[in-house]
Amino acid sequence: MSTTVEEKRGGRKSARERLLETANRLFYAEGVQTVGIDRILDESGVAKASLYKTFGSKEALIGAYLHGRHEGTVARLTAAIEAVEDPRERILAVFDVQARTFAEPDFNGCAFIEASAEASEGSVIDQAAVEFRSWIREMFVRLAEGAGAADPKRLARQLHALYDGGIITARMDHDPAIAADTRAAAAALVDTARA
Repeated sequence: MSTTVEEKRGGRKSARERLLETANRLFYAEGVQTVGIDRILDESGVAKASLYKTFGSKEALIGAYLHGRHEGTVARLTAAIEAVEDPRERILAVFDVQARTFAEPDFNGCAFIEASAEASEGSVIDQAAVEFRSWIREMFVRLAEGAGAADPKRLARQLHALYDGGIITARMDHDPAIAADTRAAAAALVDTARA
């Protein structure tokens, strides 16, 4: 019987789960370049051989961390959007999610912006950031179409710029209240685009 099966039967998390939880906590708080593999191993209680057997490299672990962040954001935004019927309010629900996120005590900005700051083009980090940003853009296009915008792609670009700007302002200025301003700006953009 493998260790992973034994760990799960005993209620203990698998090596993969412990590595990802530790990487998520440390990478998000301190950055993917700053945190070394030895620290992740030490804090997760996982052997180096298990790390390399499970992920193969630090870069692959970073990719898995970013994939998890992507899935979490998609789940939160999708749930908020689907909970609202009015097309205008569906767009604003995205900014409501941001407001809640900015108010969290461990908010540290966008994991993709932070990770890609030093990433080379075409790297795992770059690819994960491109995939995430594409999803956000496409979400805004769909929402803009649903709201009846005359030019959905233009409105989507504007909303995406607000979304990113809110994150950067909340992080850099330690100002979670910016969410109210970005929501108000988004509402004005939507109303103008629908007029």
